[in-house]
Amino acid sequence: MKKRGIKIIISAILFVLALVIPFSNEWINNGLFIISYLVVGFEILKKAVRNIFRGKVFDENFLMAVATIGAFAIGEFPEAVAVMLFYQVGELFQSYAVDKSRKSIASLMDIRPDYANIEKDGKVEKVDPDEVKIGDIIIVKTGEKIPLDGVIIEGRSSLDTMALTGESVPRVVKTEDEVLSGCINKDGLLKIRVTKEFGESTVSRILDLVENASSKKSKSENFITKFAKYYTPTVVIIAVLLAFIPPIILKDFSTFSVWLYRALSFLVVSCPCALVISIPLSFFGGIGGASKMGILIKGSNYLEALANTETVVFDKTGTITTGQFYVSKISIYDKKYTKDKVLELCAKGESLSNHPIAASIIKEYGKEVSTEDIKEHREYQGKGITYKYKDQNIKIGNSKFCNQKETKNIYLMINNNLVAELEIKDEIKESAKETIQVL
Repeated sequence: MKKRGIKIIISAILFVLALVIPFSNEWINNGLFIISYLVVGFEILKKAVRNIFRGKVFDENFLMAVATIGAFAIGEFPEAVAVMLFYQVGELFQSYAVDKSRKSIASLMDIRPDYANIEKDGKVEKVDPDEVKIGDIIIVKTGEKIPLDGVIIEGRSSLDTMALTGESVPRVVKTEDEVLSGCINKDGLLKIRVTKEFGESTVSRILDLVENASSKKSKSENFITKFAKYYTPTVVIIAVLLAFIPPIILKDFSTFSVWLYRALSFLVVSCPCALVISIPLSFFGGIGGASKMGILIKGSNYLEALANTETVVFDKTGTITTGQFYVSKISIYDKKYTKDKVLELCAKGESLSNHPIAASIIKEYGKEVSTEDIKEHREYQGKGITYKYKDQNIKIGNSKFCNQKETKNIYLMINNNLVAELEIKDEIKESAKETIQVL
């Protein structure tokens, strides 16, 4: 872009000099026009010649080359330079827009891991993720990104999967669980056996999707590609006929230069480059603009589909709501237990969990939790917790886990008897209503 910008400025200066200053020798003016033209148009001429040898004759480079060289041939030097100059200015703006969009997309998906901690002969070595092979053991410390897909062989933690799934609630993982690259280890040391090389890992595939977001073309783009394939040669044929047929019919070849000028004007005006460029550019600009606001659209076809959307289904937690859970109500069914005792038993079990709902129960309890008398503690991911306390079998979990009908609450069961029910709520974001209205 910088090179193109410098060329445009130099060409424009020479062009203005040739137009404004009345040199005594006409060759000086024409020489300035030609130099100005070559400065800004040489790359176009080179591409046109190269594409002809590759069998891609009818493109915008060919049309620009024919039209401008033709203008020189009939003595319209200023017009030849002006056409090429304005075309290059348009290309510069296009490059700027594309570059800006690309940077926006890249910054959105800042998930590429910089390194991997690989375990070799009992020592931990920091290496490039590309160097890690299937079967290698990697160490992921608290706060680090998981660099490659794998299976946990040692450790327990909660993972921030937001960059991959958009899910704000951390995912609890333990030994033998599969984990994906790009997730962030929130707490606890994890030893992971690598199951995919970096090139095949989740993070690599997502980055590839992002970098090639414009490759999934919309119906409009596919139509324009097909249209240009037939339209461009048609324009060239009509321009040739326009240059030669009228002088033959009129039997006045002195007017040939007039009709050639008209044919070249028709060629420039009919050049489909603006149409061919503007539609993909508008989609790419849309993808880049969305990514700047934190929205990843994987291709033009998806962006086009949004125009026809009538119904939108949202994930609730962290999207419509804040993701900050709290206990709003406690219903006790066994009168032997007080509210404090229910909270204490729930807090004991949840104190060993990293789940946000567990954190909300501990916060509601508001006291220091003792876990010394807890035995056989076990957490069932996405379901609940069981443990033994003073020869009692304690179960804390959702409706499915505790065989209850209501779905939104947490249940406390002791020796398979329902003792209490905790209603957990999540506050709606202040901006949610306005956002949905705007959408």
